[in-house]
Amino acid sequence: MSAPPVAYPAEDGVAEMGARWLAHIDTFEGMIAAVGSALLEKADLRPGERVVDIGCGGGATTIAAGRLVGPGGEAVGVDISAALIAHAMERAYSAGVANVRFECADASVYSGGGVWFDRLISRFGSMFFPDPYAAFANLHSLIRPGGPIDLAVWAAPRDNPWMSAMIAVVRRHLDLPRPEPNAPGPFAFKDPAYLKDILESAGFDKVGFDAWSGDLPFAGPGASSADAVTFALEGMEFRDKVAALDPPARDALARDLGDLYQGHATGEGVMMPARVWLVQAIA
Repeated sequence: MSAPPVAYPAEDGVAEMGARWLAHIDTFEGMIAAVGSALLEKADLRPGERVVDIGCGGGATTIAAGRLVGPGGEAVGVDISAALIAHAMERAYSAGVANVRFECADASVYSGGGVWFDRLISRFGSMFFPDPYAAFANLHSLIRPGGPIDLAVWAAPRDNPWMSAMIAVVRRHLDLPRPEPNAPGPFAFKDPAYLKDILESAGFDKVGFDAWSGDLPFAGPGASSADAVTFALEGMEFRDKVAALDPPARDALARDLGDLYQGHATGEGVMMPARVWLVQAIA
């Protein structure tokens, strides 16, 4: 069953990132599913609540939230990628989850229609704002006084070998830029003190951090080391640099990545250590 036709806003500079995520959406979501479950368990959504999911991607967490708040509640997914919003809408329609809707919008200025939400959640969707202080001030304005915000953000790269070990291998073959401290990106909020300052400056109170640690299935549950190599070469941000390599150089990179992932291969997939901050604060 297909969703009814809908017009979507035009995409801007995030089109490439959205298209890359969408091309590997099952792999990405399979890899981080356990973190989404941990986030929702900590958030403890209640029936009847209105919740907004920031950086909702393909909508998996939003749909799960919709099921938790039930018919008397509502879950709204917001993402800047029109392609991902279209996919999320089709997914929710096919799943028959009627209390979920999606909006293509920049969360840093999203108004929510001027109506407060009971709470806000985000699984890895809050680390990409160019001006996080302004963005979180706006997010604070979306939540009723006393309502919680729950975030999942990556801890330091050294605690996330799924990324840091891969990047170390890739740097032997490619010239990758070194990220600026606190720059928008996956590890923008690795420092709890920095994120706490952002949240408190935005008006949030009672900021708390819980660490989630575990092994994530790189390239998704059941993936082989060869699957992991393909995902790394085609699904990561450096894929254009990989594509520009001549065949021998690309083969050498693939071999080194294969050695890395073979060392983590199990019957459940390529299991790589990860660490995440589960952050909660009160508006």
